[in-house]
Amino acid sequence: MTVRRLSALSGLLVLAVLLTGCGIRATEVPTDYGPAPSRVRCSLPEPDVSTQAAPGLPAQVFLLCGSSLVAVDRTVRVADGASDSGRRVLVAQGLLDELAAQPSAAEKEAGYTSDVRRGIKVTGPRSGDPEDALRLSTDPDDLTSYALAQVVCTFSDSAAAEGDGSVILAGPADRPARRYSCTDEVRARPGSNEPPADEVTDG
Repeated sequence: MTVRRLSALSGLLVLAVLLTGCGIRATEVPTDYGPAPSRVRCSLPEPDVSTQAAPGLPAQVFLLCGSSLVAVDRTVRVADGASDSGRRVLVAQGLLDELAAQPSAAEKEAGYTSDVRRGIKVTGPRSGDPEDALRLSTDPDDLTSYALAQVVCTFSDSAAAEGDGSVILAGPADRPARRYSCTDEVRARPGSNEPPADEVTDG
């Protein structure tokens, strides 16, 4: 009986040693893969209240995120009693100012940026321009492809244009205005697809 017990005990000890040698300690497993991303890029799951606090006309502007244009909510102030042409200019100027402003903290965190620079002014049509033309203090040809796409897609989707997916723009020089269109290709890749433009004249 004693020999059997010793043999059994020896066997158990050997088995225990083997199991311990083959085991993997939890503390030896690498588990540090870095912090998880706090927000999905280009995603704003809740309305950004800070960008909608001011009273005014609800509108949208197109910001850059990744390689695409993404619409975000804004408000634009328009004086009461403005004529149709005056209202169009006021809306366009308000939208330009919003494009040139820094994105909100939440938008920055989600990856939103803007290529439109401050200081661009908008005026109405000159003699010979279509009545819904908008003239910029910076020639559209002098804007980056990203900035031009932002301006065109923002204007064409607002009360600054006729709502047909296009807007008539010109610069400060006496050059004919052109009708710029915001297409799916422009919204998807504004860096490589400039808004199509056709020259237009009054009437």
